[in-house]
Amino acid sequence: MNFFNKNDLLSVGRKEVNNQIYSENSSSILKRRYINFQSSKTYDIFLSHSFQDADLILGFTKELEKRGYSVYVDWIEDGQLDRSNVNTATANQLKFRMKHCKCLLYISTDNSSFSKWMPWELGYFDGMKGKIAVVPVVDSDTFKGPYKGQEYLGLYSYITYAEAIYVNHLDGSRNVFFEWIRSTRR
Repeated sequence: MNFFNKNDLLSVGRKEVNNQIYSENSSSILKRRYINFQSSKTYDIFLSHSFQDADLILGFTKELEKRGYSVYVDWIEDGQLDRSNVNTATANQLKFRMKHCKCLLYISTDNSSFSKWMPWELGYFDGMKGKIAVVPVVDSDTFKGPYKGQEYLGLYSYITYAEAIYVNHLDGSRNVFFEWIRSTRR
């Protein structure tokens, strides 16, 4: 089992940027998708992440969509939100979106520890639905598990991949991601 590699995800994200007819950055490409957005749409995944990881998030989103999952990324779908300003309007919009997602994936990077919103999203979703997994993004292919997690992140299942994406549970068991997302197991 492998963890998602930071450089691999950045490469996928930047390749997507380079494939565009016009030179755009990752957030511009993803924001263009807002045109097709439906406010009542449901998603498989709420992606909790640091905006500082935009290229990486683009790559990870592409990897998930390639496998057939629908992914909610706040600054793509709700570009009007000001995440730098913690307020009730933004919080209410994120709560609404979380209610329409099957699970939350918490993207753990060096930048995530500086996010104001990620701990709040994790706590809210845990209290509401509880179907959460941490996605450790590492700098090297040589890093192997088990993932221990920083502080409270160690309380949650975590994601690895090989030929498929797996959810590794604290009891040592694991599920294929598509089975877990459809199951009642947290």
